[in-house]
Amino acid sequence: MTFVIASPCIDEKAADCVETCPVDAIHEGEDQYYIDPDACIDCGACEAVCPVAAIFQEDFLPDEEKSYLDKNRDFFKK
Repeated sequence: MTFVIASPCIDEKAADCVETCPVDAIHEGEDQYYIDPDACIDCGACEAVCPVAAIFQEDFLPDEEKSYLDKNRDFFKK
């Protein structure tokens, strides 16, 4: 996984990231968007346009947001 969408996206869902993603790797969930780790090309375009700063490179995900790694993985296991 390269990028992860974390808690600032909850119920915000501005969708700027969806429109910017060149490979359609971002999908809408019930309460937030998720980045498909198999489709993401690690370009960072989504991170730059997120109006609520909810997108992080996995290596820079704050400790208090680490649960979103599992939440993202679980979304794509469905």
